[in-house]
Amino acid sequence: MHSDLEQEARVARLLRGLPDEAAQPYGFGEFQRRALQRARSSRSRVGGQLLAAIVVVVLGLVALTLRFDRPTRLPHPQALAEVPEQPAPPESATPAVRAEIMESWLASLPSEPALTRVGNRAAVTGLEDRIAQVDDLLSAARAAQATPARLGALQHERARLVGALVQVRYAETLANASR
Repeated sequence: MHSDLEQEARVARLLRGLPDEAAQPYGFGEFQRRALQRARSSRSRVGGQLLAAIVVVVLGLVALTLRFDRPTRLPHPQALAEVPEQPAPPESATPAVRAEIMESWLASLPSEPALTRVGNRAAVTGLEDRIAQVDDLLSAARAAQATPARLGALQHERARLVGALVQVRYAETLANASR
């Protein structure tokens, strides 16, 4: 019981030892400085948000102009007359010659059109992969000195695949030109 009284007396002595007035954390001048600093940072945030909004609007306008760009113009008829036409291969041309003509036309196209659809791209990629497989089989057959019938069948299959690829890419170029 006396321990409670002694403890209270010790706490009372400690309390009396404290200074009469606690020091203030900061004066009014510091309060004003901090308030001005908050106001400046909120103004700079508003300026940054305004700048970001302007950038978004400009990027949107650029995207729209790129998307809805005027259609590509066809060359002048006089310019078309100056370009020598390549004659169509005769029906009696060998499949190798036809495949060579089709491959030269494919080589003149860009490797990938600017805008593609997933289905079209998958068809083109699949055909290119199958052509590469037939090329590998042709190389292996030539190295193994396969029969001429086997080589002819592989060359015919390759020409058929290249023809299909030409048709798909031609349809792609027509679709892109109509946009």
